[in-house]
Amino acid sequence: MPSARMRRVNEAVREVVSVRTAELKDPRIGFVTVTSVDTSPDLRHARVYVSVLGDEAERELALEGLNSSRGFLQAKLNEELHLKRTPTLAFEYDPSVEHGMRMSELIDEVAPSPDEER
Repeated sequence: MPSARMRRVNEAVREVVSVRTAELKDPRIGFVTVTSVDTSPDLRHARVYVSVLGDEAERELALEGLNSSRGFLQAKLNEELHLKRTPTLAFEYDPSVEHGMRMSELIDEVAPSPDEER
């Protein structure tokens, strides 16, 4: 369980990366949402979890685009956060949004909607 300080650092990194990712002009990066960040306690590394709208090929392209923009995003982190160290970013696909949507679909198939009960 991360400390309160690390939760604040993770949220600050997530916010900066999320805003700056939206500004990227790389055509490989489509609809990307930064879902969470896990920064190492020594601030050397940050794993950035992203959700990508699209199929697996679009996910791979988006991750390639994000990885190629890593230096730009790290520079923006350094400018905006002034941390002791600027973490090296590593991007990973976060399947939790996809799993959540699938669970909602399954629940909708099994449970009748309130309109159908009347």
